[in-house]
Amino acid sequence: MPPFRLRLPRVNAEMSAKAIVRSLLPKNRFARSVSILAGGTAVGQGIVILASPLLTRLYGPEDFGLLAVYTALLGITTVVSSLRYQLAIPLPESDEEAAHVVALSLLVVLGMALLTALATFLFRHTIAEALNAPALADFLWLLPVGVLLTGIYQVFNYWAIRTGAFSAVARTKLMQGFSMVGVQLAGFTLGPLALLLGQVTGHAAGVTGLGTLAVRQRWNVFKRVRLPGIGQAARRYKHFPLFSTWGSVFNAVGQQLPFLLLAALFSSGAAGVYLLAQRVLTAPMGLIGKGIADVFFSSAAEARRNGVLGDLVADIHEKLAHIAMPPTLILALAGPEIFAIAFGQEWRQAGLFAQWMAPWGYLVLVTSPLSTLFSVLEKQFHEMLFQGLLLGTRLVALLFGAYLGDVLIAVALFSLSSAACYLVFLIWLMRASGNDWTASWAGTARALVWSAFSVSPLLVLYTSTDDSFLWSAAFGLTGLMVASRYLFLMKRAWQ
Repeated sequence: MPPFRLRLPRVNAEMSAKAIVRSLLPKNRFARSVSILAGGTAVGQGIVILASPLLTRLYGPEDFGLLAVYTALLGITTVVSSLRYQLAIPLPESDEEAAHVVALSLLVVLGMALLTALATFLFRHTIAEALNAPALADFLWLLPVGVLLTGIYQVFNYWAIRTGAFSAVARTKLMQGFSMVGVQLAGFTLGPLALLLGQVTGHAAGVTGLGTLAVRQRWNVFKRVRLPGIGQAARRYKHFPLFSTWGSVFNAVGQQLPFLLLAALFSSGAAGVYLLAQRVLTAPMGLIGKGIADVFFSSAAEARRNGVLGDLVADIHEKLAHIAMPPTLILALAGPEIFAIAFGQEWRQAGLFAQWMAPWGYLVLVTSPLSTLFSVLEKQFHEMLFQGLLLGTRLVALLFGAYLGDVLIAVALFSLSSAACYLVFLIWLMRASGNDWTASWAGTARALVWSAFSVSPLLVLYTSTDDSFLWSAAFGLTGLMVASRYLFLMKRAWQ
C-alpha cells in the first residue's frame, strides 16, 4: 500500500498575501467595504481594550479622570473644528467641487485650532478649576494640538470615503490603536500626561497617510482649487454649519456631559470610572458600527435615487440588532463581575455603571450608523432638534442625580433617559426612510430571542448562585454560543 499523503490545494506562487485576504472577503460590495473598515477598526480598538487591564494597573481613577475631562473637551471642540463641512465632501458629483469643500474644511480647521489655542492660553486655569480638575491646567496646551490634527484627519477621512479608499481608512484605524496604547504604556512614568499624549496621538495617526493618498490620486483636481470656488462651496453647503453643526454640538456635549459633570459635581475619580465603563461598552459595539456608518453614507444617496433606501435601512438595522444584542445582555447580567476580574476590584463600580448603560449602548449602535440619513435627506434641522432634546434630557437627568447625591443614580438616570430618546430616534429613522413603524422593533425582537438563547447560561445563574467556578463555566459556555452565532451571521453576510 502506498504511503498516505495529505494533499493540499495548490496555491499560486505569485498570489500575494493581499490577494489571499481579498479572496476571503465577501463578494457583496457593501459587506466587503464594511468588512475592510470593520476589520481595521476591530484590530485598532481591540488593541485598546486588551491594553486596558494593564492601563488600569498603571494609572488610577484620578488619572483616568483627567483623561476623561480632556477627552470630553477635545470631543466637543473637534466636532465643530470644520463646522461640519467635511460631511459634504462625499456629496458633490464632481471631484473638483469636492476638492473645494476639502480646502474649505481645512481652512476652517486651522482657524478653529488658533481660536482654541487663544482660549486655552487665556483661560486654562479657569477651565480646570470649573471642572474640579486643577491639575488639568498644565496639560491644556494639548487641546489645540488635538483639535488641529483630529480635524485634518476627519477631512481626509471623508475624502477617502468619497473615493472608496476603505483599505486606507482601515490602516489608519489600526495605526491609531497602536499609537494610543504604545504612548500610554511606554510613558506611564509621566503620569496622566502620557494618557493625554496617547489620546492625541491616537486621534491623529493616519493624517499623513490619508492626506498624501488624496493629493497623489487627485493632484490634477486639487491644483485647480481657487478662492472663488471655496466661497461657492461655503454657500452651497451652508446648511451644514447652520444646522448640522448645532446638532453635532448638542450630540457631542450630550456624549461628553457625564465626564464634565461627574468631575465637577462629584470627583474626577468618578469621571475616570465612567470613562472605563464607557470605553468597554462602546468600543466592542462600535467595531462594526463605525464601518457600517461610513459605507452606508457612501451608499445611501444612490439607494435613495433608486428607490430602495427603505430596504437598505431595514436590512442594516436588523444586522446591527443581532450584532449588538449579545454584549448588551452580557453586560446587563454580569457587568460588575466582568470589570472586577478584568481590571481589578477598585474598578467594580465601573461594571455597575455598565449595567445601567447597556440598553443605551445597544440603541446607540443600532441608530448611529443610520444617522447619516440626516445629511442624505438634507434634514439637518431635524437633527438639530433631536440633539437639542437629547442634550436637555441628559442634563436634567445628571443634575437630578447630583441633587440626590448618588453617582450611580446619576449615571442610571442619564443612561435610561438617553435610551428613551434614541428609541424615539430609531422610530423616526425608520419612518423617514419609508419603512413601517414596526420595522423599528421587529429586528430588535428577533435579535433578543436569539441572543437570550446564546447567553442562557448567564441567565440561569443570574440570581441563583455566587459560585465563582459556575460563573467561570457560564462565561465560557456563553462565549462559545455567542461566537457561534456571530460566525453564522458572518457566513450569511459573506454570501
